[in-house]
Formats: sequence, C-alpha cells, structure tokens
Amino acid sequence: MRVRLALCVAVVCAFVVPVLRAQDAVKVDPKHYSVISENEHVRILKAHYGPHEKSVMHSHPNGVAVYLTDGKVKFTFADGKTQDATAQAGGALYTPAVTHLPENVGDSAFDVIVIEFKGGHMAKEKMKSDMK
Repeated sequence: MRVRLALCVAVVCAFVVPVLRAQDAVKVDPKHYSVISENEHVRILKAHYGPHEKSVMHSHPNGVAVYLTDGKVKFTFADGKTQDATAQAGGALYTPAVTHLPENVGDSAFDVIVIEFKGGHMAKEKMKSDMK
C-alpha cells in the first residue's frame, strides 16, 4: 500500500510541479523572448518564433499582445487543454494572466510584442477612478 501511495505521489509531482513552477518567459525561454523595455508599470517583450518552433511552459501576467506578423499558433495550457489561434499582423488582444506553452504551427516566422502589466497598477488606478 505504501509503495502504491509513493508511486502516485511521484507521478503527481512529475506532472504538476513543472506546471506550478512555470516561470517568466524570458528566463525559461530566452531563445524566443527578449525584453525591449521595462519600468515599474509594464514590461514589454518581443517574441520571435521560427516556423514550427515550440516554447516551454511559462507564465505571463495580464497584458496585451500586438501581432507583428500573421501567424498560426497552438497553445497548450497548464491543464493540458489546447487552443489553436490565428493572428493577423497589426491586431492586438488583451490577454489575462496565463500559464501556457505556445507553438508556431505555421510555415513562416511569427513575431509578437507582449506588454505585461506589473503589480496590479491598472486595477489600482481603476479602483481610484471608481471611487471619485
């Protein structure tokens, strides 16, 4: 019985711990992500994926994605679910905090600017304006 329990715990740790430890995209995937600018409110990243390149599981806080090129992307989320997405150059999208693994499933390079919000600044400013 103890062996079975130990085996179950080991399996859970092997699959859950990497997801829980998903980290900053720039630290865990510097091949694809670089910091363009940063201050106390936002961090601006550039991501570049060659055709059929895949990232590693990582996290982003709330932010905005601005697509520089057209692209076909597959996202795998921490729970194992996947989502296919199509991006159009010049498009922008608000992105809530997420842990994911992106993959460029297209035949051409894909570039995106990711603007990450820091420290709940946007929420604090909204609360201040709502109180007036």
